[in-house]
Amino acid sequence: MKKLEALQKWVQEQHLDVVYISDHNSVGYFTNFISDPAERILGLFVFADADPFMFAPELSVGSAKKAGWTGDIYGYLDHQKPFAMIADLIKQRTSHHAVWGLEKDSLPVERFELIREQFPDASFPVNVSEFIRHMKLFKTPGEINLMEEAGEQADLAFSIGFNAIQEGRTEQEIVAEIEYGLMKQGIMQMSFDTIVQAGANAANPHGGPERHKIEPNQLILFDLGTNNKGYMSDASRTVAFGQLSDKQREIYDVCLEAQLAAQDAVKPGITAAELDKIARDIITKAGYGEYFIHRLGHGIGTTDHEFPSIMEGNDLELQPDMCFSIEPGIYIPGFAGVRIEDCVHVTENGCKAFTHTSKALNHIPVH
Repeated sequence: MKKLEALQKWVQEQHLDVVYISDHNSVGYFTNFISDPAERILGLFVFADADPFMFAPELSVGSAKKAGWTGDIYGYLDHQKPFAMIADLIKQRTSHHAVWGLEKDSLPVERFELIREQFPDASFPVNVSEFIRHMKLFKTPGEINLMEEAGEQADLAFSIGFNAIQEGRTEQEIVAEIEYGLMKQGIMQMSFDTIVQAGANAANPHGGPERHKIEPNQLILFDLGTNNKGYMSDASRTVAFGQLSDKQREIYDVCLEAQLAAQDAVKPGITAAELDKIARDIITKAGYGEYFIHRLGHGIGTTDHEFPSIMEGNDLELQPDMCFSIEPGIYIPGFAGVRIEDCVHVTENGCKAFTHTSKALNHIPVH
């Protein structure tokens, strides 16, 4: 529980009385209890001068203990008023005039108002989200090992997906093959909704798989990842189904050059903005700059998108054990889309990717 100890020390240094960890991903980060409570309340309360406690739906209490939580835990039933119960527990440990820290980036306004009703004399000056973002920025060896395993699972998913490509199959059918194949191997959770997009559909970078049938001579984009014990993978590959035109091949080659150049440039001290510029300049020089319409990358860890953003204007210097994606893309409306992505962790003199599926253009034959 070293992470929790670091949080407790920070609470004391910030002269706070209580911190409310409200996001279920953050609760999992500090306690190893990974659970999405949906509309119910799952929270961790950390104090300057008292032991922390977890508050959870009664149906989750046993699972939290099984996950290794040995501190105080209090459950509630659906008909009870959770914030009144939480207030009673907090008032046993600290003042009515408490100074709070909140996860302001994720705490719903409705729940904040319920807290304030219980503590009308309290103050809420500190956003704990920023501290958590920076704490999660540097991964431990154990966390990196879990992400490497998730990367291996993503590589398996690519293999299943590439083998599932057939003329007449839909994008959605290929997604189903991927996820069913992983489940048969005991891999039960994706880190986000699996994306398979063919032809012009791939020009929508935040679109999804549709029911139209795959046709020959298209580029097919795969974007996928798995959840491995609370740590995520995220990777993209684009493959050729049949024969490509010169322009299809060109946009693939340009995107690959940009991705490889940026990944090769990662080292301690380079800034996020400088890394983005390396890839963007290659795509722009080739005449496709207007079609690269998102940042180069995002952090990854207990969620598939987290701090930092690898983008223009971010002068954060990259340091060992930071983890993020490198994913340039070219999206030409009505024609095609290409994205090539690895997530990496920074080492002492470069970086290491979590996924290892070849990025050389893979030609899937039409049968």
